[in-house]
Amino acid sequence: MKKILKYIDKPLFFTTILLFILGLIMVFSASNVTAYMSHAVSPYNYFLKQAAFLGIGFVLFFFMLKFNTKSYGMFSWGLLLIGIASLILVLFLGAAKNKAISWFDLGLISIQPSEFVKVITIVFLANYYDKGKERLTVWGKCLFPIGICAGVAGLIFVQPDLGTTIIYSLIVGFIFLVVPIQREIKYKTVFIACGLVFFGVMVLLGSGKGILLERQMERFDFRNPCDKILENGSQVCNCYIAINNGGLTGVGLGNSTQKYLYLPEPYTDFIFAIIVEELGVITGVLIILAYMFILFRILLIGRRSPNNRGAVLCYGVAVYIFLHVAINLLGIMGLMPLTGVPLPFMSYGGSFTICLIASLAIVQRVSVENGLLQERK
Repeated sequence: MKKILKYIDKPLFFTTILLFILGLIMVFSASNVTAYMSHAVSPYNYFLKQAAFLGIGFVLFFFMLKFNTKSYGMFSWGLLLIGIASLILVLFLGAAKNKAISWFDLGLISIQPSEFVKVITIVFLANYYDKGKERLTVWGKCLFPIGICAGVAGLIFVQPDLGTTIIYSLIVGFIFLVVPIQREIKYKTVFIACGLVFFGVMVLLGSGKGILLERQMERFDFRNPCDKILENGSQVCNCYIAINNGGLTGVGLGNSTQKYLYLPEPYTDFIFAIIVEELGVITGVLIILAYMFILFRILLIGRRSPNNRGAVLCYGVAVYIFLHVAINLLGIMGLMPLTGVPLPFMSYGGSFTICLIASLAIVQRVSVENGLLQERK
């Protein structure tokens, strides 16, 4: 284990630790009012649960570090089948949350299968395109895993969970573009996919029907939210108020006013607004810079990987984190529709926190394998 810890990426590891600690503090600050006033539970309820999730996640982190990336690939098929079965089962046995049937309610905790499927899919695709790289000149074999992923995206979409569907599809699409498939196959696939989407939209528009629910369509009306504060703009408008209240240095830890039931569940999707209100815009900018540094380190590890598997794993995780950060921040700033996407390292949530730590363990394992290879040389 000492040799493994020797080759983990220290800057990445300590930066993520600092962000997790800050996130845990802010989960307590953002959640204590809601916990006590809305749910009549201890103000420490979400803080203690998030601390437990982090504990479980880091046990998993050090456990995963012991296994090489080939081992991840061996289990990816089975885990993906379990994930698909869970996505089907949740449609019948799942609990509705925010008008989406995406969760298994186990009492003290809830499990969201679609979060786990994101990370499993990254490992599955990295393994498939590395193991079968000599066969990546045949169209059917190149697109076989993409067909499976399209089915998974469909299962997530019908929950309906638009935000997770978009993130999952973009992760799969990006990986498809970076793996060493012939350019002709890539270009033809992208062209056909765009053509099918365009044709499907035209057919739906011509029939007067849509694929999105009315509440999902309302989210696309995201401009000037404060003019629609009594309709669908209240959440983003309250985010603006929180950010404006904070100024450069913030009103002080624990002193947010917007967490007093103005923002729904301020400890999840809207936690960045609370962070800026309490700690200021300067802290918000530092957090964004920390995200950029984390993405840079992950991409650097991927670039140093001597094999396609390690590179795809790192690039997939980088896109996974980037999409969550971008969609969350753009949503609360009113630059795109809100989609209910958690903010990495900051938001409360068991499934997402454990999956995020697992994805970082995968990246660190690639870093360890890079170091061990250099040592052998």
